[in-house]
Amino acid sequence: MNVESYVHDLSDITESPKLFGVPTGTKLDELFKKISFVDGKPSVRPLGGLPSYSVINVTGIADTGKSILAEQFAVVQASNGYRVLFVTVESPVQFLRSSLEQRAEALGVSFGDVEKNISVIDASQNFELRENLSTFLNTLQYAIKSRSTTVTIIDSITGLYESKEMMARQTVRSIYNALKSNRQTAMLISQKRSYQGYETAETAGGLAVVHIVDGTIVVSKRIIESKRDSEMYGIPLGDVLRTIRIDGCRMAPHDDRTYVFEISTSGLIEIKSRLDEILRR
Repeated sequence: MNVESYVHDLSDITESPKLFGVPTGTKLDELFKKISFVDGKPSVRPLGGLPSYSVINVTGIADTGKSILAEQFAVVQASNGYRVLFVTVESPVQFLRSSLEQRAEALGVSFGDVEKNISVIDASQNFELRENLSTFLNTLQYAIKSRSTTVTIIDSITGLYESKEMMARQTVRSIYNALKSNRQTAMLISQKRSYQGYETAETAGGLAVVHIVDGTIVVSKRIIESKRDSEMYGIPLGDVLRTIRIDGCRMAPHDDRTYVFEISTSGLIEIKSRLDEILRR
């Protein structure tokens, strides 16, 4: 074993990745921050997107908008000319294509410009890709390199260990390392189990995902079932209150307050006001 190769002097590391925003097409772009110093004083500005080269986990219970956020991110990046790799573990590629086409129409961009910049790994109907980590990693590496992608989306990473949650940490760590070594800005979609708090960062597989990735976004929903809640949130009985929060991110400063969002009639994520502002009204 060549232990010497594992030790580095920091002065020998000459390359440091530049931090910039990778737009999602949502108000999340304003919630990640960048700090610069002017005359020795800090100046905080919106980063303009997910931190470059970060691996961000999006977690939430069912029907909270996780996949819509992933698809919106993919379409925005592809429409701007960036190469995107979309790994679909839940929905077959034909249905994914239909969803992406809907997002493009809602965003007012040409799907012709979008589809030429998106490559897909369809693991939804391929047992070998879902159950054999080595096969998955080899396919992921091949797709990233052969298609020269800069953005990777996996929906959902939970589907790669759903029958073996004890392997969650190894699965997520291996995929995280592959994404980082290939300089991808990545979004991983994670599911929750019924016993896990809907507003926490915990996902199926426990806290393995949260501790490994660079940051976590939590999306949640609450059905308004009482008159008290209806008056508190200003939402009619029976409607849904959807919230989104950056739970943490080691790559960039961020606004960690809870925001209310809606899924528009055209099928887009629209982040509205801070939850505390609504409660003060």
